[in-house]
Amino acid sequence: MSGSLRLRLFLIIILPLMALAPVIGAWRITAAHRTAEELFDRTLLFTALAVSRDVALLDGDAVLPETQHLLDDAAGGPIRYHVYGPDGALVTGYAVPPLPLTRRMPKDTPFAYYDGLYKGDPVRVLRLNDVTTIAGLTGNFTVTVWQYHTVRNAFAWQLALRSIAVIVGMIAAVALLIWFGVRFGLKPLTDLEDAISRRSSEDLSPIQRRVPIETRGIVARLNTLFGKVSETLEAQAAFISDAAHQLRNPIAGLRALGESIRSAPDIETARARADDLVAAAAQAGRLANMLLTLERVRAESGQDKYTTLDLVELVSETVAEFRDRAAAAGVALSFRAARSGIAIRGDAVMLRETVKNLLDNALVHGGPGLSRVEVALSSGRGRAVLAFHDDGRGVAVSAFPKILSRFGQAQPGPGSGLGLTIAEAVARRHGGSLRVKKPERGFSVEMTLPMPSPGRTDG
Repeated sequence: MSGSLRLRLFLIIILPLMALAPVIGAWRITAAHRTAEELFDRTLLFTALAVSRDVALLDGDAVLPETQHLLDDAAGGPIRYHVYGPDGALVTGYAVPPLPLTRRMPKDTPFAYYDGLYKGDPVRVLRLNDVTTIAGLTGNFTVTVWQYHTVRNAFAWQLALRSIAVIVGMIAAVALLIWFGVRFGLKPLTDLEDAISRRSSEDLSPIQRRVPIETRGIVARLNTLFGKVSETLEAQAAFISDAAHQLRNPIAGLRALGESIRSAPDIETARARADDLVAAAAQAGRLANMLLTLERVRAESGQDKYTTLDLVELVSETVAEFRDRAAAAGVALSFRAARSGIAIRGDAVMLRETVKNLLDNALVHGGPGLSRVEVALSSGRGRAVLAFHDDGRGVAVSAFPKILSRFGQAQPGPGSGLGLTIAEAVARRHGGSLRVKKPERGFSVEMTLPMPSPGRTDG
């Protein structure tokens, strides 16, 4: 049942009560019959004693009318009686007493109850043996009194129906209390719904109102979600702003080169400017790709799509792609790994782009004195460490925060200023970190990535 929480709580509470009600009702019916039996059996005993007393006082005549009325009223219905003497002769009362239905009556007990039939109707009977003197005759007189079962059953059902009415009334009252009680108890949830409905993309502030203990976890998770969404929206707004700002100049340059081609005085000049246009377009394309890469790294969440990679193979192949470019610039590019088969879990595309950005960063910003770029890969204590070192002009320690920020460069140059930013974002996305160092000569970047525990496989 997923429609109404209020209805669900109501049914969870009321259904067991309704299931228990028939059990309680059956118990009350049985108890009512038992109570009626005990009550009417005692009435029969008092009736038998009263009959014995009146017969003794009246020397064998019928009981007094006042006594008969009193007995009938007390018993809730007519009571019949029969008295016979020690010699078996009828003294007074109705001619034939009911006989037991199932067994003979014991003769050595002062009184005994049994069920019988009187004129075809079931009755309850009490036989009392009483030693008394009637009309000068002393001996063991037998007094038999009986009453119809219909009287008892009517009284028992009356008791049972009263109990059932009380049970039904209590369940109805409890149901009403539960219905409104649940409604009142769920009011904090409706208040929370109101607080959530007031949030929008312009207002993702945390929910500060007091809530029940049971909903504090939900509110905490909502506030965490609001915070993450707010950060994402702010990051997207900043990305759009930065992208528009950084692409404005390349686009303006492309437009200017296009205009210059159209106004070139001769074909040779036009071709030269066209070559510049192609180079500028390529640079703008690289900038756009790096912006998209940075946004992709920040937008993606979770590591469920990561696979197990051989980091040695991935870095070796990427370095090999840069060897020709480095050689053309007069730079010796080398790669060494402490051992083979260093496995990590990650995104191969992101990691390849990171290695390319760090190599490009070294070749572009190394300066005229750059002659060597070394890439080293090692592992230990569950971590893989990928280090890039060059012998170029380096970066002052005071400029480290600047070069790690978006579009930040220690010195103006042809780069985009996004290489280290992307590398740091990729490292964090993989659960690692990025550090920049200032050795005695040149510049160093060190990226640390976690290695999967032994025995883990791709999910």
